[in-house]
Amino acid sequence: MISYKELGLVNTKEMFAKAIEGGYAIPAFNFNNMEQLQAIISAAAETKSPVILQVSKGARQYANQTLLRYMAEGAVEYAKELGWENPQIVLHLDHGDSFETCKSCIDMGFSSVMIDGSHLEYDENVALTKKVVEYAHQFDVTVEGELGVLAGVEDEVSSDHHTYTKPEEVVDFVTKTGCDSLAISIGTSHGAYKFTPEQCTTDPETGLLVPPMLAFDVLEGVEKELPGFPIVLHGSSSVPQDEVATINQYGGALKAAIGIPEPWLRKAAESAVCKINIDSDSRLAMTAAIREVFATKPAEFDPRKYLGPARDNMKKLYIHKIVNVLGSNGKAE
Repeated sequence: MISYKELGLVNTKEMFAKAIEGGYAIPAFNFNNMEQLQAIISAAAETKSPVILQVSKGARQYANQTLLRYMAEGAVEYAKELGWENPQIVLHLDHGDSFETCKSCIDMGFSSVMIDGSHLEYDENVALTKKVVEYAHQFDVTVEGELGVLAGVEDEVSSDHHTYTKPEEVVDFVTKTGCDSLAISIGTSHGAYKFTPEQCTTDPETGLLVPPMLAFDVLEGVEKELPGFPIVLHGSSSVPQDEVATINQYGGALKAAIGIPEPWLRKAAESAVCKINIDSDSRLAMTAAIREVFATKPAEFDPRKYLGPARDNMKKLYIHKIVNVLGSNGKAE
């Protein structure tokens, strides 16, 4: 058993309470490799933003659970080297699909886990979430549950339809499970292809596709039922069109990749939404930089020469999200 406290990590309890009070959201950035981790920590340290390092089940298998433990510990020390005296860093399991997966992560030093029982019948979701909560809370690990289903595909999580969260269920769910935060469905979606062109309208000024509005009425309903309770938004990448254009310019084939407009996310961050998940945007920034190097410098074969620019481009993206979208900069001095 490895305690996350030994690694210098924190859980989400205090940072979520401050985020709700302060009207901002904590960035939850997924990572799979060293360059992504370097970019996340460098951006968070430079902006003094609390940050959640998210690892999906697939990423954990890809990176290896033992290496992840030391990467997380190293991230804390790296943040201190960068001048962040009191790093506020969470290591979080994204979309845990079983009690066994959540337990394994807790035992390996994760400070927060998500148990996603949203695909189950309501009572089964309650029972599974409660079981994870009872184990996690023994070790002061925080737990995120989920009500409602997001459409889209990302790693091993996929659905072809939305099921909006029912505000009338949230009090019962939180009371019975004891979860510390709740992921809800209000129209965000996993992956880079969140909406079909048919679902969108066209902005007459820019010619860009605009997705259907998020169901802010559902969010408001949840807030009314659970005042002051931490709410989470998954599938919240904005799919920057400049990165999409760069990828396509240099041989990519991303057609009709559409994300969530950033002003909508800023509005959510000013409410009870205190954690916003971003993964696809990082993948796009990384891929765009790598494709540009491959296309413009075809003789290059040193991984540092294309992963370095990729890391720099991701850091730029993370800082933008922290400062201009989530408003979490300066909240972890």
